[in-house]
Amino acid sequence: MAKFRRRTCIILALFILFIFSLMMGLKMLRPNTATFGAPFGLDLLPELHQRTIHLGKSFDFRKSDRINSETNTKNLKSVEITMKPSKAPELNLEELPPLNNYLHVFYYSWYGNPQFDGKYIHWNHPVLEHWDPRIAKNYPQGRHNPPDDIGSSFYPELGSYSSRDPSVIETHMRQMRSASIGVLALSWYPPDVNDENGEPTDNLVPTILDKAHKYNLKVTFHIEPYSNRDDQNMYQNVKYIIDKYGNHPAFYKYKTKTGNALPMFYVYDSYITKPEKWANLLTTSGSRSIRNSPYDGLFIALLVEEKHKYDILQSGFDGIYTYFATNGFTYGSSHQNWASLKLFCDKYNLIFIPSVGPGYIDTSIRPWNTQNTRNRINGKYYEIALSAALQTHPSLISITSFNEWHEGTQIEKAVPKRTSNTVYLDYRPHKPGLYLELTRKWSEKYSKERTTYTLDHQLPVS
Repeated sequence: MAKFRRRTCIILALFILFIFSLMMGLKMLRPNTATFGAPFGLDLLPELHQRTIHLGKSFDFRKSDRINSETNTKNLKSVEITMKPSKAPELNLEELPPLNNYLHVFYYSWYGNPQFDGKYIHWNHPVLEHWDPRIAKNYPQGRHNPPDDIGSSFYPELGSYSSRDPSVIETHMRQMRSASIGVLALSWYPPDVNDENGEPTDNLVPTILDKAHKYNLKVTFHIEPYSNRDDQNMYQNVKYIIDKYGNHPAFYKYKTKTGNALPMFYVYDSYITKPEKWANLLTTSGSRSIRNSPYDGLFIALLVEEKHKYDILQSGFDGIYTYFATNGFTYGSSHQNWASLKLFCDKYNLIFIPSVGPGYIDTSIRPWNTQNTRNRINGKYYEIALSAALQTHPSLISITSFNEWHEGTQIEKAVPKRTSNTVYLDYRPHKPGLYLELTRKWSEKYSKERTTYTLDHQLPVS
């Protein structure tokens, strides 16, 4: 009888532990409403705190006491195990569903390896120190050591690849095509300029355009916050992009309700530049106005705080996007605020582009940032974000991201991998292509639903 009671107690304790773990995991889907008033890290915007997050993009986070279930397992004594990527079959484009040019995905071409670049680039990302020395001393320092130790909590099916490898670019285009994504938003720095951990990548644009065109994809530009970005050099850079790439068949243009087909530019960290500067470029009366010129376009601002809505109006932007894949991190990235943002955009004739993501984990490069981890929950987090976006009847939807591996927002194929001191996360029990399959499913759903409501804004060129 005593043995039976012990066994019953043990079973009951394990059951309670399982329920507790499940509830903690589900909690990651959506933070407490109370946190939306002062989102995590909002006091650490670039103009308030000179720290760098997003690898040349600005943002910082406070240390958290919450440990998420997706934090890497370290110091495991085991034999290295790596699953070999399977060869992707050639796609018959006629057998695939139509592309959805209303669905954009953020794409990064900053990775390198010795075979193509003479060294590893970005895969060897440094572990970033917390700005508070008292907290920083509790975490490891140094750089990652590819190919087995990379700056990511997941491991790519293609390994520590180079963005210069034509076969890698082609595989990426094939994966996007299979997911029914119509447009990739390419992270872009001006010629001879790069993020602080990378190398210049503008010379890769022609190859990316060519490979995209092979799969009927379009390419738009996600302009990064390069040093001293202002209205004057933005004009020169927009002119450069349009002059050099504007005639390529894969160059994305968006047809306005007046019938004009204009390039689209996402402008990351747009809030760093004062509205008066942007107005010089983006309003018809501006001193360096780009409007009604051969270099006019649709310029999409990043909305972080609610007050940025009015700065965006004053600046002359054509729309807003929210970028961050962490629900609750900013006002803009919080799903519960998307309906009101859409109403605001409709009122002022702006394009609303909510950004959805499959999850978030950057503890391989910011080990102190567990508070902002969002568990993927086998795809449920992604589907909840997509559902929230569709409910707003948006003109476009953007995905963060195709391959931002450092922040764990990628939908690119990932595989299980284990080394002597690291176990990488993966998509099991599902296949490496889980998030491409989910994207395709929701892309088709979005296309169907979109036909049931009337748009007040622009339509993409087919």
